[in-house]
Amino acid sequence: MTEPSPDYVQSLARGLSVIRAFDATHPRQTLSEVAKATDLTRATARRFLLTLAELGYVRTDGSVFWLTPRVLELGYSYLSSLTLPEVAVPHLESLTKKVRESASVSILDGSDVVYVARVPVSRIMTVAITIGTRFPAYATSMGRVLLAGLPEAEFDEYLRTVTLTPLTGHTIVTPDALRDEVARVRADGFCIVDQELEEGLRSLAAPIRDGNGAVVAAANISTQSARYSSDAVRTDLLPDLLGTVEAIGLDLVRLQSTP
Repeated sequence: MTEPSPDYVQSLARGLSVIRAFDATHPRQTLSEVAKATDLTRATARRFLLTLAELGYVRTDGSVFWLTPRVLELGYSYLSSLTLPEVAVPHLESLTKKVRESASVSILDGSDVVYVARVPVSRIMTVAITIGTRFPAYATSMGRVLLAGLPEAEFDEYLRTVTLTPLTGHTIVTPDALRDEVARVRADGFCIVDQELEEGLRSLAAPIRDGNGAVVAAANISTQSARYSSDAVRTDLLPDLLGTVEAIGLDLVRLQSTP
């Protein structure tokens, strides 16, 4: 067994072990049970339990102990420090494991989408995607979802200033057509882009919303057009993506409500 460092505080470690002794299957325990679970003497376990009770983290009726909701405060600092990518990645990992396709999260920066989280399954694009990769919003599923979340005045300004360059033979390149497509995305709540960014690439995106319902990011699934038709993307992939963005949004709401 590795020797603890000189800076190791044994009493802190023991106190945390007492808190961890309580779980879903052992929510209420006697002093003897806590001592056994933590490998502490009864006297030592008692001191920690009474100290935690004094601090408000534990309650007791004199014979049984249980944790109070105040224990949640110990996790608030960690939760409040989480960023969108840290919140999103576990959900993206679950999504890619289920659908076996690459998944990403991006935000809108000017006229581009910027990738802030990504879990690749296979390299299906000729351009490698990493965190920080930028693509024009008009030609991407996540971009159109983010554009659909803009206030009307901001979207009008975007259309006035953006240059719509054809990236493939399928790319929408007129402001009126893009406006119609974004309106459709806003109504549907998701977007499918078929080979507009790159030949052979089909992608599906949906918005990630904060506690106020505002679109703060978008998540997508990218696949090969030969692997999924547009109809198959809608029937086979959309339900899982919608579940993922909802889960990410709920986590963001929890962070917003953290004191």
